[in-house]
Amino acid sequence: MTEVWRNWSGSEEARPVRVLRPGSTEEVAAAVGTAACEGLRVKAIGSGHSFSGAAVAPGVQLRLDGLSRLRSVDPDTGLVTVDAGMPLWKLGPLLASHGLALEVMGDIDRQTVAGAVSTGTHGSGLRFGGMATQVHALKLVLADGTAVRCSADERPELFRAARVGLGALGVITEVTLQCVDAFALHARDTAVPVAEVLDRVDELTESNDHFEFFWFPHSTTALTRRFTRLPADAPLKPIGTLARRIDETVSGLGFDALCRVGTAVPALVPPIARFAARAMSAREFTDHSARVFASPRDVRFHEGEYAIPREHAVDALREIKRWIDTTGERVSFPLEVRFAAADDITLSTGNGRESCYIAFHQYHRMPYRRYFDACEAILGEFRGRPHWGKMHTLGARTLRTRYDGFDEFVALRDALDPTGRFANPYLDRVLGVAPDAVPVTPAP
Repeated sequence: MTEVWRNWSGSEEARPVRVLRPGSTEEVAAAVGTAACEGLRVKAIGSGHSFSGAAVAPGVQLRLDGLSRLRSVDPDTGLVTVDAGMPLWKLGPLLASHGLALEVMGDIDRQTVAGAVSTGTHGSGLRFGGMATQVHALKLVLADGTAVRCSADERPELFRAARVGLGALGVITEVTLQCVDAFALHARDTAVPVAEVLDRVDELTESNDHFEFFWFPHSTTALTRRFTRLPADAPLKPIGTLARRIDETVSGLGFDALCRVGTAVPALVPPIARFAARAMSAREFTDHSARVFASPRDVRFHEGEYAIPREHAVDALREIKRWIDTTGERVSFPLEVRFAAADDITLSTGNGRESCYIAFHQYHRMPYRRYFDACEAILGEFRGRPHWGKMHTLGARTLRTRYDGFDEFVALRDALDPTGRFANPYLDRVLGVAPDAVPVTPAP
């Protein structure tokens, strides 16, 4: 009997029938073929940092830590090919050694490359799409055991869908990324009254290369983060080692201790949140891009996130605040607000529209269901699309109304994997059960 697998937050778990660690595309293909003969489903997993059930593998679990090599680098074109299991925290320094960088990253770098692109990981900045927009080509193993390559010129219909493929179309084994010349980022963190941020949100998003903010709903202060892109040879002024350790202790162990107190005495959550908001420090620093985009996340939490049309950002945030104030809900973590460009990827949350991403969190020891349900309902009123790697309750019937290309994606999935070899309960819910599959759980 295999051990129980759990994701980072502890919200999902599985006890796979078998765990494999393939070291090549050929070994992945062999694993898929064997599973098919045994009637088992197959799921590849990365770092387990997804909050949703996208990577839950009750059948054969493929752990891709053995597929984590840098395959090729072309400094002239910026094209870099890596194995699917390459962690982002490892990729950044490798690219830097070749004078390259990812154009944009999310605020966590613990994911694998394939996991990040497959679930729609994104950063913030109106000129930049999610990480999947940086994908130039993919190699993946299909349900029939064949390995194929896709790009804008080769199997373009598969490429359009597989860049944010949720693991439903095949097992990605290699990713070719379009990288850019290495660059530095100047970061400015400033505490600003929430009312001012909401009044100036369009100006702030349009006048900065990257802009985001964090808002504890029980407070009147937001921490704004503004990043300016600079040449790689710009003078660096990174956060000092001691200052970084103090910051990580305060935001890590210190914040975790406060959350534990709030869990034991819920009435203390609002004043703790206000204290945390006041403790958010103003600072400026300049460092290599990968060291600025990503930050440590040591305190465990549950998270949901929705992308809504950018023009509805302020209305949605005010509605969430109104609900919290009206119900007396105690929220220990801030709302995180980011912005990104539109793209043309079939099931990308940014498909066809500039987006405001609103992420809602709760400490992992505290009740979260009522708060998350309310955020989902409010953001749904603005045709919100849930982040595929975050917690949500939507099924295929509702998601079909949020994506113009939803049926196109499902038709491709049905053609490539009619028996649901790569499905799991989560994919059965969000895409519907494959036509020739025996459902593991009832479809919504």
